[in-house]
Amino acid sequence: MSQILIVEDDTAVHVLLKEVLTTHGFITIDAYSGTEGRLLLDSHEVDLILLDLMLPGLSGEDFVNEIRQKSQVPIIVLTAKGDQIDKNTLLAAGVDDYMVKPFDINELLLRIAIQLRHQSVHSPAKSESVLHYKEIFLELETRIVTVSGNEIHLTGREFSLLELFLTHPQKVFSRANLYESAWEDPYFESDKSVNMHISNLRKKLSSAGVNYIQTIWGVGFKFD
Repeated sequence: MSQILIVEDDTAVHVLLKEVLTTHGFITIDAYSGTEGRLLLDSHEVDLILLDLMLPGLSGEDFVNEIRQKSQVPIIVLTAKGDQIDKNTLLAAGVDDYMVKPFDINELLLRIAIQLRHQSVHSPAKSESVLHYKEIFLELETRIVTVSGNEIHLTGREFSLLELFLTHPQKVFSRANLYESAWEDPYFESDKSVNMHISNLRKKLSSAGVNYIQTIWGVGFKFD
């Protein structure tokens, strides 16, 4: 799942950005000054930075200069300066993109997607370690599952079932398919454990606001 560092001191703008990003499946890390943003970047793995220029303490321009000495993480500047900004200076300093406030949220989401897509081309190993379906992100290495930015806790069996569904969305699995793939043991017709784990997984996903596991009567289950 992509983690975005928001460095914005305007509370209203910050809250709006956080709500929109978490709704679209991102994890946000929140800083209200350039100095705080620099500290958080030292302690968190970040995929993209949304940066205001007019910040208390360390300015946005100085923040970019410091970050570019050690990281190439994509930076999108959000500024109220309008015609006063020199876009060539920003781009030369290492900013990847910028938008002038007030900005269109849908356009910002598109620009974020473009930057993250460009980044994933240059780091394929990372992108392959995460399974993603709509609001659901499953991290294979850390075994962390998030739905709309909120982590849910799964048992080992539930994680294996969800991994199987995310790897093959819309494929219909019989109970035997699920059991033998997730349990790695032969399936016995009388074993009801698949139904139990599917039911528990459904409840946890439902509590997070999604209902993608469908029962195909007489056959099994699919994710859609």
